[in-house]
Amino acid sequence: MAQKDMKAYWKKNIQKVLTLLSIWFLVSYVFGILLVDQLNAIRVGGFKLGFWFAQQGSIYTFVILIWVYVKQMAKLDAEYGVNE
Repeated sequence: MAQKDMKAYWKKNIQKVLTLLSIWFLVSYVFGILLVDQLNAIRVGGFKLGFWFAQQGSIYTFVILIWVYVKQMAKLDAEYGVNE
């Protein structure tokens, strides 16, 4: 792969990582810590929504983000011809 292509590949990879980490930060820190009092006014399945985000939501989101990253990277690898 040419140097130009490697830089473009790496740039797109970092953009994907930063986007997914931003989503995880939003769910785990902002929803789970900063907005917990406001979200606790809403109940889902008998539990306060803020509690749910702090205990379960961030974990579920992380697992989903891993799956999304794998799918996006498989597509990016195929685009640049570095897939396995």
